[in-house]
Amino acid sequence: LAPALRNALSEVGFYCLVGHGVAAELIEHTFAQTRRFHAQPLGDKLALRANEHNVGYMPVNGYVSRSSRISTSKKPNLVEALFIKRDLPQDHPDVLANKRFRSTNQWPAELPGFRETTLQYMRAVESVCQRMLPVYARAFDLPGEFFAPAFADPQVTLRMSHYPPPETGDVDQFGVAPHTDSSFLTMLAHSGLPGLEIRINGEWLPAPVVPGAFIVNSGDMLRRWTNHRFLSTPHRVRNHNPGQDRYAIPFFFDASIDYPMACLPSCQSQDNPARYEPTTVMDYMLWFSNQYDHVREKDGSEVTAPGVPDL
Repeated sequence: LAPALRNALSEVGFYCLVGHGVAAELIEHTFAQTRRFHAQPLGDKLALRANEHNVGYMPVNGYVSRSSRISTSKKPNLVEALFIKRDLPQDHPDVLANKRFRSTNQWPAELPGFRETTLQYMRAVESVCQRMLPVYARAFDLPGEFFAPAFADPQVTLRMSHYPPPETGDVDQFGVAPHTDSSFLTMLAHSGLPGLEIRINGEWLPAPVVPGAFIVNSGDMLRRWTNHRFLSTPHRVRNHNPGQDRYAIPFFFDASIDYPMACLPSCQSQDNPARYEPTTVMDYMLWFSNQYDHVREKDGSEVTAPGVPDL
């Protein structure tokens, strides 16, 4: 698998993953829970409004894609979403210390079974990500266990998204404007409706539909970690399905929040020195999350992480 992975992420930045072992029924049940959550009255969803940890509900038009190095859109994104991270208990040391991005989740009170299904799905997809780590290591001619220390307690986020039908025919109206992901990798189950578009050689192309596959892409953190050897390819979402609501459940997978990510040894040389100093998921996210209005309002600050915006 390693040569195929190396080719996909150095030439395209996306690939389709089949044979992953996540049951189709579990994927569909998670989409059903996503539809169920967003069908609630707005007041019930706003009771879970996202906080400075980027956990909870973000309403439609809740952010502009400020973090991207490629977006020129100034319009808010036509999407609402519930952000769920690792389900830490109230007495976890990071929760007690109010450590950023390490909080408890916010769960809807009136949706029995929602939490259980969502966590089952997150565990299943995280297991796939963990099983792929040795393949990523081998793609860089590193020992299969190389990434194990970095992902001893990985940061994970499930974004349960709802893209309403388009409001206008405006070509600058996006569900999510052109952007690159922050993550080490992102896994996306197919929603049943088109909408994801990928920029390849300057051209926007619809994402392929492979039954039962996850669409997987590398993000800015992996691009930085690999000294630009792997891509972080721009993509966008547009709901071109008149009168139809589109849903998505992207799963973002990252290293442990304080792990120092230094340029991989096989991705640097005397002729190709490391472009960046080591960084952590925490450092990156302090900058990246400032695109979200709820974080900017509650955090009250602008954060610049040296070297990060030039990824």
